[in-house]
Amino acid sequence: MSVVVAPSPILAVSGAVAGAAGSPDAAVAWHYGDPFAEQRAAAQRVAIVDRSHRFVLKITGAERLTWLHTITSQHIANLGEGRSAESLDLDLNGRVLHHFVLTELDATVWIDTEADRGPALLEFLAKMVFWADAEPVGAADHAVLSLLGPRADALIETLGITALPDTYEAVPLPDGGFLRRMPWPTADSFDLVIPRDQLADRWASLTAAGAEPAGMWAFEALRVAALRPRIGLDTDERTIPHEARWIGGVDEHGAVHLDKGCYRGQETVARVHNLGKPPRHLVLVHLDGSADERPVTGEDVTAGGRAVGRLGTVIDHYEFGPIALALIKRTIPADTALTAGPTAAAIDPDSVPADDAPQAGRLAVDRLRGR
Repeated sequence: MSVVVAPSPILAVSGAVAGAAGSPDAAVAWHYGDPFAEQRAAAQRVAIVDRSHRFVLKITGAERLTWLHTITSQHIANLGEGRSAESLDLDLNGRVLHHFVLTELDATVWIDTEADRGPALLEFLAKMVFWADAEPVGAADHAVLSLLGPRADALIETLGITALPDTYEAVPLPDGGFLRRMPWPTADSFDLVIPRDQLADRWASLTAAGAEPAGMWAFEALRVAALRPRIGLDTDERTIPHEARWIGGVDEHGAVHLDKGCYRGQETVARVHNLGKPPRHLVLVHLDGSADERPVTGEDVTAGGRAVGRLGTVIDHYEFGPIALALIKRTIPADTALTAGPTAAAIDPDSVPADDAPQAGRLAVDRLRGR
């Protein structure tokens, strides 16, 4: 589905350079003139990132949580007031269609997701209501800003709150909207979901209080380094949750709870968890910075001329240089010499997930066979 997002008013800020035309971030600033300094600010001080191109929707009705619990992958039936979670919508074969963040606050579930996926997610939710007391509707009048950095506490007074929330918790803001703490892309990451007409004023007040402007380049570089996938860039039409590190409950910062059912695609999740292994896994890849060209998202990763994976987000990091996320066949050793497009590539061995733990299903089968 093609979705055209109006340019953010924050692009009028001095030094703002919009994302590349046709990219998912074309409607917001990619950087403000010094992308590596912006990354340092986000990692070491406090930076503000315009993510107002996120698609926001809301669900009201007395059964909003129990209903959403039955059709998506996270355990949220008893999600408390001011609590957040990540969740997925899968197809019948367990392949990921949507990844989204949700927050329960003031008798409303707020959801934000990628701009190009939002309308389809809203359409799916609306079709699944049936007789439940739940009403999903678009909320284009709300937008997302993100604050990143260990000095975010210096902004408490400007935000109009008494303390920063804990991970996946949210607090209401005095003029509407809320502030939510996320576990990524850094340990100190906060999203403001606010009325869209407050964007310019919030940006001005927070930058005046010390938040340094940073573009999506900074956000994406830190996200890639943190091994957090972005749907549509680091996933393809075949991706299942185990491949993209989305397995886990709220306390595990995951998006798929393994002790719940009743959602489309759960059979694949259970089968892979109990009996199999994912065919691919998401890893961090270091790219040769001396190459004349850079690979692009979606290109094959090859070994000895044979395709062994798919390249995801490609980005320049202020410390690590050119890096990328990639879905690589699980059987490929970490020290394999790889090529990504025109560039030599190497898997970061510390990013390779451990998958040698005994599986419950296999253990049960062995016990039945007397092994």
